[in-house]
Amino acid sequence: MITREDTLTLLKQYNKEDFHIRHGLTVEAVMRYFAEKYGYDPEYWGLVGLLHDIDFEMYPEEHCQKAPELLKDAGLDDDFIRSVCSHGYGLCSDIQPEHQMEKILFAVDELTGLIGAYALMRPSKSVQGMEIKSLKKKFKDKKFAAGCSRDVIRQGAEMLGWELDELFGETICAMQQSEQQVNEYGV
Repeated sequence: MITREDTLTLLKQYNKEDFHIRHGLTVEAVMRYFAEKYGYDPEYWGLVGLLHDIDFEMYPEEHCQKAPELLKDAGLDDDFIRSVCSHGYGLCSDIQPEHQMEKILFAVDELTGLIGAYALMRPSKSVQGMEIKSLKKKFKDKKFAAGCSRDVIRQGAEMLGWELDELFGETICAMQQSEQQVNEYGV
């Protein structure tokens, strides 16, 4: 298995914008949180989260289509590649999330973007102290962070058998726990 350092180097090889690298780091941390919560390997889940958008910046028109080639060239196996590509189900991939990890990745990818956008609007510019109730208001406002698909977030919660409040609360908690580490990236 590839190391985290090698994975981060691989991500940076195909992603130069700070925003995309930070998004990968955020999703990595959220995936580690959920892996620990449900008794899975946080290292593996985290690496899938870190590389989930490996092809997005350089190949936006081939998102989840170019990833298999890039990941295979890096020595990653078919299960890892399948998990990465499943996060684009219905948007840019026909690989349906099946494993709990894939369903969580599908749900939190868009949700971390929404939470991150909301955090930037807050006076603190932070997720610390963010409440589900206030996030739900932003979720209902279709003009806010319009690029974050509410349908995908809802569909992800349904796949998991979770209420939106549970998905929101756990993802906020995961982002709160990892916010300092993600913010220290590049310091």
